[in-house]
Amino acid sequence: MRVYPERPIVGVGAVVLDDAGRVLLVKRANEPLKGEWSLPGGAVDVGETLENGIRREVREETGIEIEVGPIVDVLDRIRHDAGGRVQFHYVLIDFLCRSRGGVLQSATDAEQAAWVDCGELRHYGVANATITVIEKGVAQASTGWTARVHEAE
Repeated sequence: MRVYPERPIVGVGAVVLDDAGRVLLVKRANEPLKGEWSLPGGAVDVGETLENGIRREVREETGIEIEVGPIVDVLDRIRHDAGGRVQFHYVLIDFLCRSRGGVLQSATDAEQAAWVDCGELRHYGVANATITVIEKGVAQASTGWTARVHEAE
């Protein structure tokens, strides 16, 4: 159960960069973050690796195929209801990714999807914590990186 969970849910997010240095964003169609622009991603399914989860989520939300790179950041996303109860609690693992093809489209729980210049993130109302993660990812990408070569069993 994702609303009022008994324990945190593991989620993945993707800082997907294209050859022009733009980042892939989605406008969320569902809670949490409904109506907000953010990184593509979502909950990892039972039995699914982190890498397979992020590939699936990006493909389902945007139609884009990705190459998964290093972890950019790990953070909590906790939302409380008006009464102070924890309504949502995700532990998010954000990965640096490269676009490897596909046709950009919004699908599943994404109302819209767009490639955005990093200098225009505030125009989209992207949360400060997300901008920080994107900036970390862009800095990692500028030093060069390779795709993850193995997945833990």
